[in-house]
Amino acid sequence: MASENVVVVTNDNFQKEVLESDLPVLVDFWAAWCGPCKMIAPVIEEIAEEFKGKVKVCKLNVDENAETAGEFGIMSIPTLLLFKDGVLAGQQIGFQPKEALVRFINGAI
Repeated sequence: MASENVVVVTNDNFQKEVLESDLPVLVDFWAAWCGPCKMIAPVIEEIAEEFKGKVKVCKLNVDENAETAGEFGIMSIPTLLLFKDGVLAGQQIGFQPKEALVRFINGAI
């Protein structure tokens, strides 16, 4: 489900890939059965391409990684969390058009 620009994160590699990243990290919390998650997936791919080298983009399947989703209080998906220097810097819940996501990311980095 991820492309060359999108990193798949799990309970096991979340700390390393997200919290210890030198770049700001956008994490898409999603599930295979989620309609809005499927709608936002191509937007996430475009964001990953446009922000390549500036923001790391990751996807975390909440069904397979409930522990991490629970740690961050993910109640509805898609939820996008933006981390900067290992700290939560912003959150967006639900489908967002690309322009809104670009503003969200630029505002946080």
